[in-house]
Amino acid sequence: MTSPDGASRPPARPAGFARTGVPEADLVLEAARALRRTWGEGLAAHDLTPHESRALRVVVRSCGGRHPGGLGHEHEHGHDGGAGDPAPSGGAASGTALEEEAAGPTGTGAPSHRSAEQGGRAPSDAPRLADIATALRIAPRSATEVVDRLAARGLVERRPSVADRRAIEVVPTEAGLAEHGAVERSWTEAAHRFLTPLDDAERRQLAALLDRLVHHD
Repeated sequence: MTSPDGASRPPARPAGFARTGVPEADLVLEAARALRRTWGEGLAAHDLTPHESRALRVVVRSCGGRHPGGLGHEHEHGHDGGAGDPAPSGGAASGTALEEEAAGPTGTGAPSHRSAEQGGRAPSDAPRLADIATALRIAPRSATEVVDRLAARGLVERRPSVADRRAIEVVPTEAGLAEHGAVERSWTEAAHRFLTPLDDAERRQLAALLDRLVHHD
């Protein structure tokens, strides 16, 4: 479709799709909904809700993508973390991982670590429930319910924090790490399927245009 000045314009959408009255903005919103639907179909195969998949991502990435050694019950039985434990930290969830989760589903990064050692088990960057609630932008009670469901499936475990024994951290299990990897692969496959109609040049052009919009002051 062209405007009176000859410029190309996006095709008109049915009234039911209009949300802003600006065709370009409405198409961006519609594309985002379509991408979420594609992603939701992939999540269904893993029997996870969007909040559950995001919470699992926060837990795994905050812990550096591995299962922290020396769980609380192991320490009670005299077992320390082994050489495969993540580098120790001050006990709070990684700001980098949490900030990137709040920014979107495709962020990457590893948590920062600070040296410390207490009681035979090093403090970790494992998030607490409040950290997960903040990252997902949901109420703490809702975060508790999400973690409860993940724990019931054996994907995460709760343990007392070394830095503050009154606080509870959430760490991934080996099963949780495997599930997280599978979910991330499903997300990548869904994104590629969504972009299939575009060739490489069009994808680069789309990325450049969206980047300008996202970073526009």
